[in-house]
Formats: sequence, structure tokens, C-alpha cells
Amino acid sequence: MENIELILVTDFCKSYEISYTFITNLRDAGLVELVAEQEQEYLRTEQLGQLEKLVRLHNELDINPEGVEAIAHLLQRMDEMQQRMRMLQQRLSLYEANTSAQGIDDDFA
Repeated sequence: MENIELILVTDFCKSYEISYTFITNLRDAGLVELVAEQEQEYLRTEQLGQLEKLVRLHNELDINPEGVEAIAHLLQRMDEMQQRMRMLQQRLSLYEANTSAQGIDDDFA
């Protein structure tokens, strides 16, 4: 069984001076996962980096929870597109290396 480190949601809210409702809005939008244990809700520590970004958008730029949700989804799509581009570039590099190894002239490829 893996050891998962958890942070109490109320402690996180106090530390970052945000409302519990903001976290539940993020949960409802599918942007954060809460773990319920012994009638308490916890955050996984692996989510902290992403969650801190969302909190900064909310606090520093005064973006409402719906706006934070929209921005988070756009950023996620950008990350997915960047990963896809890297994969396609790797495939193209393999193809180019393969055609060069076969002696095919680049002018005719």
C-alpha cells in the first residue's frame, strides 16, 4: 500500500487565506481531489503545486472561481498540446533519421 501524504483542507485554507468554498468549487469543477477520512477532508500533497497556482490566480489577480476554472482548463489543454507536439517532433525526427540512414535524398523526401 502506498503512503499518501495529506493536508487538512481547513489548514490549507487558513495558510493561504482562502475560503473553504473556493476549494469545494475547485473540487466540483474537477480541478482538485479531496480525500475524506474520519469526517475531515484532505488534499494530497502532490496537488499543492497546481492548487497554489489556482489560489494565486484567485487572490493576486482577483479572478473569480469560474474564471480560475476556465483558465485552468485552458492551461491543461495547452499542456496536452505541447506534449502532443513533442511526441510528433520525436516521431518526425525518427522518420528523418530513418530516411537519411536509407540514403534517401532530402530533396526528394
